[in-house]
Amino acid sequence: MRLVIVSNRLPFTARAENGQLQFQTSAGGLVSGLSTYLDSLRDATPLQQAHLWVGWPGVTIPPALQRELGRRARREFSAYPVYLDEATMDRFYHGFCNRTLWPLFHYFPALASFEEDDWRTYQHVNQVFCDHLRKILQPDDVVWIHDYHLMLLPRLLKQQFPTLPIGFFLHIPFPSFEILRQMPGAWREALLTGLLGADLVGFHLPDYATHFLSAAREFLGWKERRGIVQTPTHAAHIGAFPMGIDYEKFSRAAASAETAQAGGELRRALQNARIILSVDRLDYAKGILNRLRGLEVFLEKNPAWHGRVVLCLVVVPSRIGVPKYRETKREIDERVGEINGKFGSMTWTPILYQYNFLPFHQLVALYRLADLALVTPLRDGMNLVAKEYVATRTDQTGVLILSELAGAAKELRDALIINPNDTETLAQTLRAALEMPPREQRRRMRAMQKRLAQYTVVHWAQDFLRVLRAG
Repeated sequence: MRLVIVSNRLPFTARAENGQLQFQTSAGGLVSGLSTYLDSLRDATPLQQAHLWVGWPGVTIPPALQRELGRRARREFSAYPVYLDEATMDRFYHGFCNRTLWPLFHYFPALASFEEDDWRTYQHVNQVFCDHLRKILQPDDVVWIHDYHLMLLPRLLKQQFPTLPIGFFLHIPFPSFEILRQMPGAWREALLTGLLGADLVGFHLPDYATHFLSAAREFLGWKERRGIVQTPTHAAHIGAFPMGIDYEKFSRAAASAETAQAGGELRRALQNARIILSVDRLDYAKGILNRLRGLEVFLEKNPAWHGRVVLCLVVVPSRIGVPKYRETKREIDERVGEINGKFGSMTWTPILYQYNFLPFHQLVALYRLADLALVTPLRDGMNLVAKEYVATRTDQTGVLILSELAGAAKELRDALIINPNDTETLAQTLRAALEMPPREQRRRMRAMQKRLAQYTVVHWAQDFLRVLRAG
């Protein structure tokens, strides 16, 4: 069987310069995770014909270069590009995807907009993906569609290919039906029936699957029994598959010469300070402002730690085309300046702030240097940063402070679990983490590492596809 992966973006971004095509590998947890799974197959199967990745190449490709792009994408990446102009993709991505679905599904309904033009563009892009797939799908294919950008696509494909196994995985939370109720009725029903066009719909957590089943009952009236929804055409299975990481990749990288070099430079710059690490994409749902408030209260109540602790705050640029993200960036900049001005001195800066993408070995070096990681989203489907930090702690020291509102909290129960809206408790937990004895650190870290090493991103993909193929 050929596995056909479908996502909003391809695993590379194309660029046309002076009539020449340039490719750059895409970043992100979805691309990284699926690429790891596909790499794992190379040892066992002739992969050139075993999979095809379908998605947008990242830019408008002139018609004169589309044939060459298609040829090179197939040869170098086993990929098939979907051609859409940048203006349409901008309305699609920054419109319905990230002004409607993202805030609503992350429990920020006040930030969600409901514009008819955005909805029409979303429908159009999903149809374009279907039209491209109709040209290339074969009878023996297995289709695996990913994430909130393409929630209408499973049903569109099932109408064209009723016997083809179709799977869908949602990488963000699925909200309570009372949150979903705020969306116009025709839209939410189209999204639900769209997803139920799949034979298997997967979520990170059982809670998300339960919310989805409740919404299907409430808004569609379709019966469900033991996680199976009987649609008018087929049985749709609903399940939870928590996504893991490439545990060995991060564990090995922690001991690499490149990481040691990057870590040595960072350690010299930070001298002997204890390090608190915060790494996130720019996003209001990540709770960055909450952790800054928690740090401020910690510094107010613990003057003995002044000069002895530094927060390394790394914010990766994201979705700057959405006004709320620009506002969040401004608020973070202001809060960092206020805290540094309030507590800093000529010899100590409490927060070292970088607004940039970190190369892999620099990121791992920071994971290795950090005495504790602060991962406090206000809502997160999973959160792989928490898992990556744990995987790099090869000496089993270090403390993970983790929001109970992150999907990863269900697995990483030996982290210090907090509510990011409880500023006082967050400040107290920071002190407890900094003062935790090494023996207790190792006990907690060992338990979390055991879980992550057993259920990696490869196991996640294998489990999902095994259930999908079993029907």
